[in-house]
Amino acid sequence: MNWLFRYANPHEFMRLSGAVLPFTAIATALCIASALYLGFTAPPDYQQGRTVLILLIHVPAATSAMMVYGAIAVCSLLSLVWRHPLSDTAARAAAPLGAIFTGLGLITGSLWGKPMWGTYWEWDPRLTSELLLLFLYLGYMGLRGAIDDPSRADRASAVLAIVGVVNVPIIHYSVLWWNSLHQAPSVMQIGKPTMPPSMYVPLLLVMLGFTLYFYAIMFVRARGEVLRRERNARWVGEALGAGEAA
Repeated sequence: MNWLFRYANPHEFMRLSGAVLPFTAIATALCIASALYLGFTAPPDYQQGRTVLILLIHVPAATSAMMVYGAIAVCSLLSLVWRHPLSDTAARAAAPLGAIFTGLGLITGSLWGKPMWGTYWEWDPRLTSELLLLFLYLGYMGLRGAIDDPSRADRASAVLAIVGVVNVPIIHYSVLWWNSLHQAPSVMQIGKPTMPPSMYVPLLLVMLGFTLYFYAIMFVRARGEVLRRERNARWVGEALGAGEAA
């Protein structure tokens, strides 16, 4: 487990994240710009027409929402079991981003559902479990904000994140376990995807772009949280002094 703590030192984390952040931001912009160009220049879908372009945002947003919550649960486990010093910082930085992805997935799903299903909302297993994920994010952030003691807030929110992670596989498999209006998986499946390449390629690029965007913004938020928590540390003063001198 030593590799897990290699960059646990706040000073080392700031150095590494500062070096990686510019490349992550550039890669994010390139992926999303390329995907949007390919998507909008692709021929319309024979069934959904141009409405299918909503899926370029909906699918990556919904997938990222589950990925981020899984990452928060892993960070929470590291905090409770191994006392990883930066795990709570990473979880706290990631939570608002996960809530945004979840909300974006619900909104775009509703916009897609109106022309396809004839309704903006249906208490479908996938939609209901996705809405529950949004409540878990809001509850996680609310619990952190409601407890003044940082250590108690870290522990309580970590327990909530670990308990709530059971909802992630429910979201993923809900379309297979229950009768659902939502279509079955067509991208992340074993074998050939059911989408044409003209849509499959830009969709994968947006998914990669959203993932890179998450890491870029999380690094920014985590760096701010590290500086706030370590503001009295000697290395922070030295770094700020070196920056002013430059």
